[in-house]
Amino acid sequence: MLNIIWLGLIVLSVVFGIINGRIPEVVASVTDSAKAAFELSLGLTGIMTFWLGLMKIAEEGGLIQLLVRFLHPVMQRLFPDVPPEHPAMGAIILNVTANMLGLGNAATPFGLRAMNELEILNKTPGTATNAMCVFLAMNTASIQIIPTTAIAFLAAAGANNPTDIIMTTLFATSCALCVAILSAKFFEKLPFFQIKLNSTASLETL
Repeated sequence: MLNIIWLGLIVLSVVFGIINGRIPEVVASVTDSAKAAFELSLGLTGIMTFWLGLMKIAEEGGLIQLLVRFLHPVMQRLFPDVPPEHPAMGAIILNVTANMLGLGNAATPFGLRAMNELEILNKTPGTATNAMCVFLAMNTASIQIIPTTAIAFLAAAGANNPTDIIMTTLFATSCALCVAILSAKFFEKLPFFQIKLNSTASLETL
């Protein structure tokens, strides 16, 4: 669907450029935008590589397991259906940690892994569980202590003080996270959103 939207925008820009006789401007804009995108991507490569490598070292070195134990009381309240030593919990911690550091690209693989592990625990495959919904809400709101990617973008764009957004980002994402979690917990209590197991599913579970 997104590919269709982007294709439509490109075709419309070319058509309107032809109608208005401004094809040279359209071509120049495409060239300049491509150059700016390449330069920006190149500038982000170093900082993204550093943080991704740091996250991998933390995962391999057992730091994530320490974080799981440290955050156990909070995570158990948020995800009561997930065993504390299950791989899903570790993947959730990795995702949350990456998001806290503002590393959306690094958080995505961990988020996918967490969803796969949560699906293994799912007693009704194909239907999202409460844990999945809470995790999705947390991942979408994602509190950011250090908005690394945003700072890198601002620095690459030539901002004088790219770190000025840290406090405002922390406040905004903290509010968003609280609202997301409270909303997910509220809706999971409503009868309309509760999963009803049929007799066949119940027998299979037993």
